[in-house]
Amino acid sequence: MSAESTPEPAIPGDDGNNGPRHRAGSRKKERSPRHKALLITAWVAAGVVVLGGTGAGYVYFKLNGNIKSVDINQALGTDRPVKVDNGSENILVLGSDSRSGTNKKLGGGTDDGSARSDTAMIIHVYKGHKKASVVSIPRDTLVDRPECTDTKGVTHDAASGVMFNEAYSTGGAACTVKTVESVSGLRMDHYLEVDFAGFEKLINELGGVQITTTKDIKDPQSHLNLKAGAHTLNGSQALGLVRTRHGVGDGSDLGRIQLQQAFIKALVNQVKHVGVLTSPTKLYELANTATQAVTTDSDLGSVNSLTSFANGLKGISSTNMNMVTMPVEYDPANPNRVIVEKSKAQMVWTALKNDRPIPAAATKGTATGEAKGVVTAG
Repeated sequence: MSAESTPEPAIPGDDGNNGPRHRAGSRKKERSPRHKALLITAWVAAGVVVLGGTGAGYVYFKLNGNIKSVDINQALGTDRPVKVDNGSENILVLGSDSRSGTNKKLGGGTDDGSARSDTAMIIHVYKGHKKASVVSIPRDTLVDRPECTDTKGVTHDAASGVMFNEAYSTGGAACTVKTVESVSGLRMDHYLEVDFAGFEKLINELGGVQITTTKDIKDPQSHLNLKAGAHTLNGSQALGLVRTRHGVGDGSDLGRIQLQQAFIKALVNQVKHVGVLTSPTKLYELANTATQAVTTDSDLGSVNSLTSFANGLKGISSTNMNMVTMPVEYDPANPNRVIVEKSKAQMVWTALKNDRPIPAAATKGTATGEAKGVVTAG
C-alpha cells in the first residue's frame, strides 16, 4: 500500500573488504545466520491480558518474571530528539544474534555470550493506532555513530563511517537507540528486541505461517529449500526464510529485507486469524514463549505495560502496514556496503515526524535488493 493510493497515513518499507566486489551482502564468506526482528510478540502479548487481567496469581507472576527490560531513558539522558505529542508512537524493533545457549545452535558462532544486532525496524504507529509505517534499516549501512552511554554506565566514543549493526555490539540497546535517533532525528518511544530460539518456537506454536513463493528458493546456508507455490512454514523454515541471502534475488541484505517484510505481513495475518483467545492453554503457551523471547525498554517491562501497549497495536492489519527500506544507495567506494540517500531519507523522517504517509518519491529509484514479490502472504 503506497502513500499515493490512500489519502490517510499508510501504516503498519563481516566486513568483506578484501574479497571480490559484490553488491551489499553478496560475499563469498557468509556471516553466521541471525534472527530477524519481527512484530509477532506484540500481537501475541496482547492476549496475556486475558490471563493476567486480575493482576494476581501464578500465571501473572510467571509471565511477569519472564520479561527482560533495559532502562534506555536513563542511559540516554536528555540529549535526545524531542518527543512529538501528536498521538503517534515510534518503536524500534530489533533482532540480535546472541552467542549463548540455544541461540548458539540456531545462529552459529562461538558460545561466548556476546551478541550483535541484525535487522532493525522503526515502527511508526499513526494517531488512532489503526495504521503504521515500517522502515527497515539495512545492517550494512555506513553511518556516523554518536557517542553513547550503555545501560552499565560505560561511555563509548563516537565513530564515523561504521556499519549500523556495530552500534549494538559496541554499546547494546542504548547505543543502538542513540544511533537510530541520530540518523533519523526521531525519538524512539519504545524498544523491543526478539531472540532466535523464541521466534522459532513461537512460529511452531502458532501452527506455522502461510506464504506463497513465486520462485524457487534454495539456500544451503540457511537450510531452506522451497519450490514455487503455497507453503505453511514451520519455525525452522520461517527462520531460514527471514535469514536467507543467497537463495533469491541478488544475494544482498537489501533483498533479504524484502523477504522479511513480506513474511511479517503473512505473520500478522496468521496471528489475527489464529483463535488463541478461545483456548486458555494455547494462550498461556504462546504468552509464555512470547514473554521469554523479548527484551523491552523499562516502560514496557511488565505484563500489564506490555499488554496495554500490545492491545494498542492489535487493530493494525497487514493491509494497513506500509513497509519500506530506509533510502540507501550502494557505496561507490565499497559495493559491499550501502550509504544513506540523505535527501530521500529526510523525506521519510519528515513524514513520520509529522504523522503523515511516506511519499512514494522517498523510495523511488533507491537500492532494493531485487527480491520484491518473491514471497506473498497466504
